[in-house]
Amino acid sequence: MVATAATASLFPISSPNSDSGGKNSGNHGNGPGSVDVRGINIKKSASSGLQVKTNAQAPTKVNGTRIGVMDGLKTDDSSSPAPRTFINQLPDWSMLLAAITTIFLAAEKQWMMLDWKTKRPDMLVDLDPFGFGRIVEDGFVFRQNFSIRSYEIGADRTASVETLMNHLQETALNHVKNAGLLGDGFGSTPEMCKKNLFWVVTKMQVLVERYPTWGDVVQVDTWVAPSGKNGMRRDWLICDCKTGEILTRASSNWVMMNKVTRRLSKMPDEVRAEIEHYFVDTPPVVDDDNIKLPKLDVNTADFVRNGLTPKWSDLDVNQHVNNVKYVGWVLESAPQNVVENYELASFTLEYRRECMKDSVLQSLTSLLGDVNGDPNHVDCQHLLRLENGGGEIVKGRTKWRPKYANRFIDHFPTQSG
Repeated sequence: MVATAATASLFPISSPNSDSGGKNSGNHGNGPGSVDVRGINIKKSASSGLQVKTNAQAPTKVNGTRIGVMDGLKTDDSSSPAPRTFINQLPDWSMLLAAITTIFLAAEKQWMMLDWKTKRPDMLVDLDPFGFGRIVEDGFVFRQNFSIRSYEIGADRTASVETLMNHLQETALNHVKNAGLLGDGFGSTPEMCKKNLFWVVTKMQVLVERYPTWGDVVQVDTWVAPSGKNGMRRDWLICDCKTGEILTRASSNWVMMNKVTRRLSKMPDEVRAEIEHYFVDTPPVVDDDNIKLPKLDVNTADFVRNGLTPKWSDLDVNQHVNNVKYVGWVLESAPQNVVENYELASFTLEYRRECMKDSVLQSLTSLLGDVNGDPNHVDCQHLLRLENGGGEIVKGRTKWRPKYANRFIDHFPTQSG
């Protein structure tokens, strides 16, 4: 009885027909009161068709969602099933909308990041957002921007002299490259490469008004001019991109050397025809320093630094020591109290001969000004030569001024204990 009641609660059964008895057991699915196993009442219609009606019981719920046969759906023999439409075959619209929204949000985020990058101080700079440099001033001046990196500053919290010199060299080479004159050498033009020629610097003069510090963005302009019959002069201006303040002025003289004979060479007419269109007839940005200096040797020098040797990394593609390296070697013999209490305001270097990879050098320095007697500046004379009385490599003069380290303290966060 209990089983019967439970079954009846799930599948309603009409009262048995007293006329059917056991004789009608084979036709129990055709009578008007018959019930199939799904709980669906099946009635015979006058047209011999079947009328399907859903059970009055509530559809089963799975995870809170109703499932089952659709209420009110009637199917007739003559009717066709509902056609499958394009809408029915699409994925869930909510998921599609979520995917589209995600794509648009990601695109908006990328756009905002790109817009922020173009407004960074080191990217701003006069249509040169990536710092590659470009030719301006009717094709005569090359301009490039540099952001001072943390590894380019020294103990004084300012860019080192070597950093500034590297910027000068980089813009000079990029000027030749952007002008379409870069051959297979280090700054050599195609005609120079054919004749095994390359440029060597004979004189460099640098005047530093103020050293940039970490995070500053500088703009370097450079151009070339004729120098004598067989030489070329190259000038630079380094400015602060934010204020336009001139930070450094530099001027240099260059001649050609034969890569095979390692001797100086005249400028061939073919080379002159390549470069003379880029010459600017302007005076140098630094007045020529032609002061005669006394002879400097081991006996007259105040400070001597021995045993300086070039490393493989000090050589450039022309297999000679890069001119920037000479600056560091010259300052190796500068007195420590000058280096610690003064900053380099200007220097003039005259390059006498090239240094080979197996050379051993000696750096000499003598004081031309009294540190204690004149607190405003110190002058030094320098000589870089081969050891054991060898030939002169570089000779020069430096001027130093007192340091003002407090000017740069705001650029760095203070540390608290």
